[in-house]
Amino acid sequence: MRTLIGWTVGAACATVIVTGLSALPAQAQDVKGDRQDLRQDRTDVRQDTRDIRQDRRDVRQDTRDVRGDRQDIRQDTREIRGDRQEISKDTQEIRQDRKDLQGSRQQLRDAYKSGDPAAIKAARENFQKSRGELRGDLKDRRQDVHELNRDRQDRRADVRDLNKDKRERRGDVRELKDDKQDRREDLRDVRQDRREPNQDVSARRAK
Repeated sequence: MRTLIGWTVGAACATVIVTGLSALPAQAQDVKGDRQDLRQDRTDVRQDTRDIRQDRRDVRQDTRDVRGDRQDIRQDTREIRGDRQEISKDTQEIRQDRKDLQGSRQQLRDAYKSGDPAAIKAARENFQKSRGELRGDLKDRRQDVHELNRDRQDRRADVRDLNKDKRERRGDVRELKDDKQDRREDLRDVRQDRREPNQDVSARRAK
């Protein structure tokens, strides 16, 4: 009878030992997996932090670009106002030149009627001078109109650049928010991975 009891106790002890030994590799494997997950999550957090820094740099650069575009547009607007003022001034001068030309033409007619060679010469010189001033002012106005059109084109291009930079800044701001959200999620994963080894050990001890 004692021999039978001894065998029974020995078999039970052997079963417990074998069960414990077989549980050790599984426990070690779980801990190893948790550590790998923790390392990967920390790597993800570091990458998210780098992405956030880059996104912030991009947003700052976009903001500088937007400021520069607005300054360019203001400068273009000032130049357009200046061009319009020059054109208005040229137009007034042209009106005066045409009046002067009409007067010098009438003076030349009167000189021809008088038959005085000196009067004719003086009237002809005055007429040529008036005609030259009119041509010069017409040329100046054409040049000012050309500059006005060019400045308008520059302003339209700067407005397009401004809108483009605004879109890029909005995109970079969205990426910044997404990267912040990713980092928050990865930080939660890190905290969870830190708790899992302790939870696994406690669960096995409870068994």
